[in-house]
Amino acid sequence: MATTAAAAAMIQPPDSLLRYNPPVLVSRRTEKRSPGARPLKGTPPPPPAPSGPVPPPPRTPAAAAVDSAKQPQEILNTILPPREWEEENRRWVQEVSSAPSTRLDVVHLQEQLDLRLQQRQARETGICPVRRELYSQCFDELIRETTINCAERGLLLLRVRDEIQMTIAAYQMLYESSIAFGMRKALQAEQGKSDMEKRIAELEEEKRELEKQVSEEKARCEAIEKRETERRQIEEKKHTEEVQFLKQTNQQLKAQLESIIAPNK
Repeated sequence: MATTAAAAAMIQPPDSLLRYNPPVLVSRRTEKRSPGARPLKGTPPPPPAPSGPVPPPPRTPAAAAVDSAKQPQEILNTILPPREWEEENRRWVQEVSSAPSTRLDVVHLQEQLDLRLQQRQARETGICPVRRELYSQCFDELIRETTINCAERGLLLLRVRDEIQMTIAAYQMLYESSIAFGMRKALQAEQGKSDMEKRIAELEEEKRELEKQVSEEKARCEAIEKRETERRQIEEKKHTEEVQFLKQTNQQLKAQLESIIAPNK
């Protein structure tokens, strides 16, 4: 009665689609005594251990029935480990239920799955941890129901579940590594972009300097050409004037020579 009242007063663990037995109080956390401590006063010492082999007690039909009832529960505990938690210095254990399920239980499981998917707003497509958790609980419940009827079939479903979980974990690791790779590439591209922008700014500045130098050189060439043209025109004019002067002087000298030669005749 005390254990039942304590179970009713405790905080229930998170609800699951997997069916569990009522929680059982296993132990209370108290002061631990060392193995070599002396027994308390009034406590009789433990009987000495027998030196020879002890024959096993005879098995009765009731004990065999209990063992046969325990075997499915042990298999279930191996496949689906019990839940354990501590509360107020008390340790609770909740094992998976070994009660068989009917067709109505399967229909109810499907309804509960749809209801909780809607209540927890699980996404219908894409990656959704909530949907994955609920479907994992549903699959565990199906494994539990199958194991009760056929342990071999339940163990085979356990292998299938573990393979699926391992495949999903591999895909998740691959997804996380691809995300990390993409982030590294994005950071490298961002860093390369800033370097390229800096290089482009330097090249544009260099281009402006070169254009400025080209403009200065063009202006210098135009000034030189203008100056040379003016100098050439001046020299041509001077040369023309000198030629005209020399022609005029030649005509005068020729006329004087003819005038000198003509009277002598």
